[in-house]
Amino acid sequence: MDRQKPESFNPIPVKERLTIPRQNMPEQDPNIRNGNFLEVNLGLTEDQAVIEAQRCIECKKPTCIEGCPVSIQIPDFIQLICKQDFLAAANKIKEDSSLPAVCGRVCPQESQCEAVCVVGKRFESVAIGRLERFVADYAMQHGNGDGSQSNRPEPTGHKIAIVGSGPAGLAAASDLIKEGHEVTVYEALHEFGGVLVYGIPEFRLPKAILRKEVANLENRGVKFIKNFIIGRSMTLQELFEEEGFDAVFLGLGAGLPRFMNIPGENLNGVYSANEFLTRSNLMRGYDFPEWDTPLYRAKHAIIVGGGNTAMDAVRTAKRLGAEEASIVYRRSEEEMPARNEEIHHAKEEGVAFMNLVNPIEFIGDENGSVVAAKCLRMELGEPDASGRRRPVPIEGSEFIMEVDMVVIAVGNGSNPLIAQTTPEIETNKWGNIVADEDGQTSMEGVFAGGDIVTGGATVILAMGAGRKAATAINQYLKTKVGSVA
Repeated sequence: MDRQKPESFNPIPVKERLTIPRQNMPEQDPNIRNGNFLEVNLGLTEDQAVIEAQRCIECKKPTCIEGCPVSIQIPDFIQLICKQDFLAAANKIKEDSSLPAVCGRVCPQESQCEAVCVVGKRFESVAIGRLERFVADYAMQHGNGDGSQSNRPEPTGHKIAIVGSGPAGLAAASDLIKEGHEVTVYEALHEFGGVLVYGIPEFRLPKAILRKEVANLENRGVKFIKNFIIGRSMTLQELFEEEGFDAVFLGLGAGLPRFMNIPGENLNGVYSANEFLTRSNLMRGYDFPEWDTPLYRAKHAIIVGGGNTAMDAVRTAKRLGAEEASIVYRRSEEEMPARNEEIHHAKEEGVAFMNLVNPIEFIGDENGSVVAAKCLRMELGEPDASGRRRPVPIEGSEFIMEVDMVVIAVGNGSNPLIAQTTPEIETNKWGNIVADEDGQTSMEGVFAGGDIVTGGATVILAMGAGRKAATAINQYLKTKVGSVA
């Protein structure tokens, strides 16, 4: 059955809407922002948001919804922006997404909802992500009643534990609290948000935004407990037997750093991206000595990798004062998995790109500190399993470059604690938890989703997995544990 179209509040004829240019979001000047940690993108103004919303042509079959992993009713909230009812637009998004201010900033809309926007087939797609960010920020600034006591459903008597407060866990908690269940979120670190708080820099996602999103869930009744390590503080079995939970969702993420297994990776000044970004983001290392977290200030920093994490790390190194901050990537720029926006911003900020180059050894001094990197130049061969052309070393192309800091950003793995302490949970050869399409694991009552299942992916895909698991958990509670009140 076709979806019923929302009421239109757009006074502009469809043909004229196609002539409206996509609105550019204001940004900090690159030569200023590369020396501070303030947010780069400043957000659309109210006038810009309305103009951008008016570019939507109100398709009969809006493919943008299909492109969204959590199925936000995109045309509906855009029409409410046309009406200038920004709070209603924010509430419409929150029917499907618990983190709109986060997703509006860090999700790759250009490869999801905006990639399938009908307008984008001939013109620039509607800036759905920027509009999502605008209404979410507006709601935070003006208040939209989210989390009021009157909105809480009748309690069901069921208890659910969410392990991990990243995007998958927060999305699952948001949906489950709506059902009236008692929901408790456990976090290993001392601040909530998972990869959102330790992995994404302040200049892309201000921590205050994330704290407000978490506070909204607290106001709706979700309990949050920090400094809790599953498998150490308590096992999964103990959550069931001693704490009385009826179901558990594992949204642990994939935070175990991977290295290249080359000589010199144990030298001082060689970081994993996880350590480097955690020290800077979560522990405020960029604000030393105001915050007592030392973080090396490099002169010649290289970041090995081509994803969004690598871009975050190299832009952080630049802001920490590196005279030279370079991306070293073994493929060409075309194969880089990072968002185009992040690559563009890095270039604007003075980051150098050394493509088709791969380190094979890091060289240290007598004190055990890195002083150089031995590299090989590469060329692209036939496509590999990822579909990208495989990098092949060029014989005799070795060279040495001076460096005093290296950040390895070549991916992450899964923490082995679950596998070590809960053999009932099946894992694959990479250590990821095996779960079916609804998130059900091999252990009764235990569900999982996000990076712990799929490996490193996007925030919105993790949220989609959390929402799907929440639906399955609710059904499980009805059929296996007892009927929901």
